[in-house]
Amino acid sequence: MCRPGGWWRRKSTPAKVETYTRWSFHFFAFAEFTSVGVPFGSGLWTGPGLWLPVLVVGHCVLCAVTASRSLDWTRGRRPQPVRLLWTLAAASAAVGVAAMWIAEHGPGGKAVETAAGGVFGVTMIFAAGNTTLGVRGWRRVGAVVVGYAAGAGAVALPLGLPGGAVLVSMVAVLIGGAFIAATSVFSVWLLDAVYRLDEARETRARLAVAEERLRFGRDLHDVMGRNLAVIALKSELAVQLARRGLPEAVEQMIEVQRIAQESQHEVRDVVRGYREADLGVELTGAHGVLTAAGIECEVRAAPGTADGLPAEVQSALGWVVRETTTNVLRHGDAGRCSVGLRVAEGHVVLTVENDGAGGSGDSGGSGGSGAAGTSRVSPISSLSSVSPASPVSAVSLRSAGGVGGGSGLAGLRERLAGVDGRLEAGFAGAGVFRVVAEVPLPERVGTTGAGEAAVMGEVTG
Repeated sequence: MCRPGGWWRRKSTPAKVETYTRWSFHFFAFAEFTSVGVPFGSGLWTGPGLWLPVLVVGHCVLCAVTASRSLDWTRGRRPQPVRLLWTLAAASAAVGVAAMWIAEHGPGGKAVETAAGGVFGVTMIFAAGNTTLGVRGWRRVGAVVVGYAAGAGAVALPLGLPGGAVLVSMVAVLIGGAFIAATSVFSVWLLDAVYRLDEARETRARLAVAEERLRFGRDLHDVMGRNLAVIALKSELAVQLARRGLPEAVEQMIEVQRIAQESQHEVRDVVRGYREADLGVELTGAHGVLTAAGIECEVRAAPGTADGLPAEVQSALGWVVRETTTNVLRHGDAGRCSVGLRVAEGHVVLTVENDGAGGSGDSGGSGGSGAAGTSRVSPISSLSSVSPASPVSAVSLRSAGGVGGGSGLAGLRERLAGVDGRLEAGFAGAGVFRVVAEVPLPERVGTTGAGEAAVMGEVTG
C-alpha cells in the first residue's frame, strides 16, 4: 500500500516545483474569491446584486483555468491560449460593468457601493495578473497591466463615477496588477530555470559517459595499437621466411604468439581497472555523489581503515558501496544517508542506511526504493546527480548497474561469498532501509583500524 504523500515523493524535483507553482496560481483564484466574498453580506444578496457572486465565482474559475493553460503553454505542452485570454478580458469587463451598475442602480447604501467597488477592483487586478501568464516579454506584460488599468477607467467613467474615484481605481488596478504579474512571471521564470538545470544535469551525465568511453577507447588503442602493428609486421616476415623455407620463420611465429599473449594480459589489466572497486575511492565518491544529489550524507570510518584492508575485501565492499549508493539515487527519495566502516573482532563491517525506502516488510530490496534494490541501473540515471568534482568515474557508477556479477542483493551476496562475507538487508524502521556487509579478516589485519571515527562531517547538499 502506498504511504500518504507517496505521489509527492515519486515526483522529480522539477515536477514538484511545477506542482507547487500550479497550485499557487490556483490559490490566486481562491484569494480573489475571499477578497470579494466578505462584502457579499452587505446587501448584495438582494435584488440584482444576487447575480454578482455568481459572476465572481465564474471569474475565479476562469482565472484558474487560464493560469493552468498558460502554464502548460510555457512548458510547450499546449498552444498559446489566445482565445482564453480574450475570454478572460471580456468576462472581467462584464463583472466590472455589473459591479458598477449595481453600485449605481442596485440596493442603496454606502456599504453596497463600497462592496461593489471592491469587486470591480479585485477582479480587474487578478485578471491582469493571470493574463500576463499567457504572454512573453516584459513589454507585453507591461502592456497587459496598463491595458487593464485603462480598461478599468473606460468601464468606470461612462457609468457616472467621479473623476477622482476613476483615477483611484486605475492606479489601484495598475499597482495591484503589476504586483501579481511580477509574481506570476517570476514564478514561471523560476520553473523554467529548474527544468533547464535538470536538462543540463542530464546532458552533463551523457557527456561524462561519452568522455569515459573515449578514454577507454584511447587506453585500448594505446595498449593494442603498437602490439597489433608488431604482430602484423612479424607475421608478414614469417610468411616471407616460410616461403623461402628458412627456419627463422618458426622463431618469428613464436614471437608473434608471445606478443599476442602479452596483449591479452594487458587488455585484461585495462578491463580489470574498470571492474575492480577501491573502497576508499568509493566511500569518498559516495559522499560526493549523494551530496551533489541534495542528500545529507555522513561517512564514518577510522582513518586508514580502507587502505589497510586486503585488495579482494576492498573490491567486494567497494561494490556494496557502489550498488547501495546508486540505488539510493535511483529508487528512493532519501533525505539522509549514512555510511559506516569499522573493523572489530577480526571482521570488517560496512553499514549503509538511508531514509528513502518506499515501504516496509520485504527485506529483499527488490521493491525499488530500498538501498539495495535488484533492478538494474542505466548509466544516465546513475550519473544524473554526479557533480563534476566527484571522484567517482562514469564507468564506476555505470558498472554498478550490470558489470561483473550483476546488481542487487543477489550480485552483492555472490561477491561477498568470494571473501567469505555475508550480507544483511532490511527495514530498520519506518521508511529506513539498512544494508550491512560483514567480511572476516586475516589475523594480521583484524587488529588494525578498530573503532569508528568521523573523517567527513555531516554535510547537507
